[in-house]
Amino acid sequence: MIKIRDIIRTGLIFVAALAAFACNPTEETYQGPNPDKSVYGPQVRVYELPDITGKIYFVAPDGDAPSEGNNIENPTTIESAIARATTGDAIIMRGGTYRTGNLTFNQGITIQPYRDEQPVLNGTFVANNWIQTTEGLWATNWDYLFPASPESWWNRERNEKFTPLHRFNNDGVFIDGKFLESAGSIDEVSERSCFVDYDARKIYIGANPTGKLVEITAYRKAIMRTTADVHGKKSDGRGPVIRGLTITQYPDTMVHIDGYYPQGISPESENGKDVVGTVFENCTFSKCFRIGVFAIGDSMVMRNCKITDTNTEGLYLVASSDVLLERNIFANNNIERWTGFFPSSVKIFNQTHRVVCRGNLIIDQPNSNGLWYDVGNKDGVFVNNWVENIGNVEKFREKEHMWSNYSGFFYEISSDAICAGNVFLNCEQGSFVLNSAGVRLYNNTYINSPANFGRNNRGDDADHFGWHIRTGPGVEERDNNVLKNNLFYMEEGLARTPATVWQPAFMCERLPNSQLAAINNNFYAFEEKEIGSALISWSPADNEDCSTLLNIPDELTALYPEFATESKLLNMQADSIFTGYDQNDFNLLPETSAICNGAVLPGDVVSVLKLKENDASFVGAY
Repeated sequence: MIKIRDIIRTGLIFVAALAAFACNPTEETYQGPNPDKSVYGPQVRVYELPDITGKIYFVAPDGDAPSEGNNIENPTTIESAIARATTGDAIIMRGGTYRTGNLTFNQGITIQPYRDEQPVLNGTFVANNWIQTTEGLWATNWDYLFPASPESWWNRERNEKFTPLHRFNNDGVFIDGKFLESAGSIDEVSERSCFVDYDARKIYIGANPTGKLVEITAYRKAIMRTTADVHGKKSDGRGPVIRGLTITQYPDTMVHIDGYYPQGISPESENGKDVVGTVFENCTFSKCFRIGVFAIGDSMVMRNCKITDTNTEGLYLVASSDVLLERNIFANNNIERWTGFFPSSVKIFNQTHRVVCRGNLIIDQPNSNGLWYDVGNKDGVFVNNWVENIGNVEKFREKEHMWSNYSGFFYEISSDAICAGNVFLNCEQGSFVLNSAGVRLYNNTYINSPANFGRNNRGDDADHFGWHIRTGPGVEERDNNVLKNNLFYMEEGLARTPATVWQPAFMCERLPNSQLAAINNNFYAFEEKEIGSALISWSPADNEDCSTLLNIPDELTALYPEFATESKLLNMQADSIFTGYDQNDFNLLPETSAICNGAVLPGDVVSVLKLKENDASFVGAY
């Protein structure tokens, strides 16, 4: 049944859309990112038995391993079904908790729930045998330990005072579902932390376990889709279809889709071909001390999933092409607050091509980037996403500051991307294009969030990341970026420079031309009665610092006659601009829309936004 509020909302958006196209009337159906968070992430559904060519295995937490599992009354175990299943088969999981892991296979199988039941893969065992110590702690013996260490490039001297080495161990202790932080010794243990004595194989906690559910990690991974021979079978090259599962409380990568990991610059034809066509739908991945989902493989789809409470990455995609991420929720990465690492809720890494991120909710990342295309990417598409609360807006309010910690959309050492139709709300850095070329930012709405571009000489020589920095455009090729039709609004208490275009002073002679091919038709609004922040921090400039602060669009036009001719800067209150600012409705009021002169969108931007008219022109995401 269609709800009345949805009908009203649709009507309001339609009216606002008509107003937005006042200068060039069209009948667009595009509505922009949806502030209704219920449309993102796992959706409630009843699963029918899949229409497959192979066999169906029914499994249950208390299934009988020798059982064939060929009917719902006689289920087998998940371990037994994984070992037997071949390409075209399906595993149907009854509801309940499966305390299991390291489920390894190499076939294109389907795994899904039975009807509307809720199966949970849990990587822990329940810890019941606790003894109180003379120090007032509680201790238990534990045989399943996961010691680890930082990567070789981690700068210990700089970061150990913020991230002690014990943080890199992956053992997890959960009390009533909440994880305990690691401690470096018995003396440091509190009610919210635990200490692992690896020599004695003991775990100490400070909270009284009586009457509580205490769980400790026991399996490294949940699911491993390997390319190696396993269970007497060779890999068939097909990815699994995984629907409706909850996977939680694992120490390491929870789901691992294996494949060739390039160790140098390589052609697209060599990457992503080992496991093709993996599908994740309506799954929840949570509470992991490293990576939620690690995947290599072309034509992967992740739709209506939720990845939350992970550490280094929620989703880590490597060397893959033609991937779709749609209507997912990515939240709260870097739960242990590691420093010196480069966390991102979604990291798209190492020579990927045509990865489309459409209509996702990327939210609540105080210690992590949102989505990061990192080195060697081509033709990325980031459209219609809602990105909110990335980093710490209060911490990075310096008017000329650029190198903030975390960004909502980060495109680095890569080329040719479209970032369009997104909302960036209260982000330390809304979007950041670094050492990249051909990245076009169209029709985004930035609320208390800046859009920044930067380039330097990284890539002239190899650094501690070796060959990776040469998978993207060279130092002289980092240009042809675009910033058009974007809407910026800064509240008085959070006002910062909306846009920064930066390069170091020592590169001004080497790179005298702008890294932007176009910057125009942008609408800048400040709540402040007197604007205290500059409009743009701009480089290159003809001075010793190679940079200058521009306060009005005309100052940029004076430097580059083709830039900012149709951009506007106004002092305006939110209720004079948006139809419902306090409700996160960032549609423009008709009177505001009338003064925003949007440029006609290029054909490929029209296509990825799924607009019906080829001559669409509007400002912002709506």
